[in-house]
Amino acid sequence: MKFVIVFAALFAVAFAAPGGDGDAQVLRFDSDVQPNGFNYAYETSNGINEQAQAKLLNEGSDAEAISVQGSYSFVADDGQTYTVNYIADENGFQPQGAHLPVAPEA
Repeated sequence: MKFVIVFAALFAVAFAAPGGDGDAQVLRFDSDVQPNGFNYAYETSNGINEQAQAKLLNEGSDAEAISVQGSYSFVADDGQTYTVNYIADENGFQPQGAHLPVAPEA
């Protein structure tokens, strides 16, 4: 439960932070926060889109963890739209995107 509250609070702070396009309008915002997970999605007029779903794993145990899957996209200064798909769980933040470098295999 505390993970959901912390993530929701961090999301709210990040969403409210001033960005480079002060005239952008929120076109869509959906949110559903539950004690054992959440879903949200938003879209802004400057081309930013984000969506994520989370669920609490091993609830009530010492191995309790939150698992988040999501994606975000934005239009960069070069006019290209960049998209990042990610998983964030007990194994850390795992982003994937065509523009991101890939580490060599060990």
